[in-house]
Order: sequence, then structure tokens, then C-alpha cells
Amino acid sequence: MNELSRIVVSGEVRTAVERGDPVVALESTVLAHGLPRPRNLEVGHLLEMDVRDGGALPATIGVISGMPTIGLASGELGQLATADGVMRLSTRDLPVAVARRADGATTAAATMWLASRCGINVFATGGIGGVHRGSGWDVSSDLAELGRTSMIVVCAGPKAILDVAATREALQTQGVLVAGWRTDTMPCFYGTCDDLAVDVRVDTATEAAALWCAHGDLGTPGALLLCVPAPAEHVISSEEIEPVIQRALERAESEGVQNKNVTPFLLRAVAEATGGRSLEANVALLRQNARIAAAVATELTC
Repeated sequence: MNELSRIVVSGEVRTAVERGDPVVALESTVLAHGLPRPRNLEVGHLLEMDVRDGGALPATIGVISGMPTIGLASGELGQLATADGVMRLSTRDLPVAVARRADGATTAAATMWLASRCGINVFATGGIGGVHRGSGWDVSSDLAELGRTSMIVVCAGPKAILDVAATREALQTQGVLVAGWRTDTMPCFYGTCDDLAVDVRVDTATEAAALWCAHGDLGTPGALLLCVPAPAEHVISSEEIEPVIQRALERAESEGVQNKNVTPFLLRAVAEATGGRSLEANVALLRQNARIAAAVATELTC
């Protein structure tokens, strides 16, 4: 069986890809596992609206009853955002959801992989996964996917709950080209990591598109990671957020939280401890990234 026969692509997305119209992929894990209800569904619709307002077609990706689906319908988006027991799927988990005919929300890694299968080459997300603190062994599969899948990934840098410096090194090891959107240093979700340089700075969507076209012309493997600082009005300083993250990490350890459950747990704990400020920052940067991804997608000529 051809792999695409296992993937549902909405008619709108299929037509747009065939015509070469701009399309932006969106993940579903942030809706099912990263944001509280009912805000998660509201944000899901807002992200799609932001992409459309930017002149591109949104393609939210998830697994519905065992079928990987690119371009979720409104009801399917609602299903992933409101149902209990929705699986959290990285690339390796996709066959499990398919075999069990389960519902699943796709992480950055799985979203990239599925989007690339049908010719989408721009993806907007929040913060990428990476190397977790305290252990060199707990490493997100996002990094491996970024190293092997050709995709423009618009993000806010690594999540601040991670070992950001180690994640930056891992990106270099994977051969991922890290570009800063109007910045020379790596954003790290809620704020910036001023001691970590990006590989190249771009100041416009046209520059980012030209960089991607050169990347493709050369056949360079992997992703172009376009890192966008959080909106200034939502930045939380490292001095403020670091103690909060440390307490969240200690709580996770004491409660025995492990593996794929760590990141959602930490994000919820940080949101609680900041009185929702980190949640609002997360939503703001997600929407900003969706808008910038749309702008880049509309500039692609290759």
C-alpha cells in the first residue's frame, strides 16, 4: 500500500499544494495537551484564522480514528481539543494510533513528517522540544526530525523548560540551519538567550524565503529553523521564570512524571505558578509565529 493511501488530505489542502499556493502546517498537540480547555479550541481556530489572514491556507494536522489527517475539519479539531484519551504522537507513535484506530494529536516531529509527505514545506509551532535538563538521555525526537525533514519551521526557539544551551548544540550536531527573525541570538520561548548565537539573521519574509530556496537548490538536508522572539509585551525575564521552572522540575520529579508526560506537566505547572502569564505568552507567540509563517509561505517562489 502506498503511504499516502494511509493519509487523509483535505480537498482544500490538496488543491492548494497542487497549484503551488501557500500552505502552513499547524500541530495539534499544543491544542490537546499544551493548553487548557476551552481555551485550546479557541486558540486552534485563532491560529487558522491568523494563517488565512496572512494569505496562506492553514493545515492543522492530527490523527482521527486511526487516520492521519492533513487539514482537520472544524469538528475534527474540536474532537482533538475536547475528547479525553487523545494520544500524544511523535513520529514513532503514528503506527500505534493507526493500528488501534485511535485519535491522536501530533507533536512538532510528527506534524513535520506528515506535512512533508504531501508537499507542505512551512510549519508554524510554539517552542520546539530538545534536550531536557538534568539528563543527556532525555532528548526530544523533534531534534532528529529537524535534522532529516526538509521544512521551514517557524518557532520561538526551544522551550524554556529545557536545557537550552544543550539543545542549541544538538541542533548544530543535527545540521539544522538556525535563523533568527530580526535577532542575532536564540529566542528561548518566553524570553531570549543572549549568549546563544543563531547561524544567520533574517529581517523579512522575502529574506527567509530566499534562504529556503537556496537551501533547496543545494539539496541541503534538514530544516530551516526560523526562530522568532516572543512579542515584547509578553516577554518574561529569565530572572523571573527560572525559579518557577526549577520548582516545576522538582515537583515533576517528586511526582514521578516521566517521558512524554514531562513537557505538558511542566508547562501546566509554570502556567499555574505565573498566574497564567506564561500561558498568555505561549498563546501570543503561537499566533505571532502563525502570522510570520504565512508571510514566509506567500513569498516562496521555489
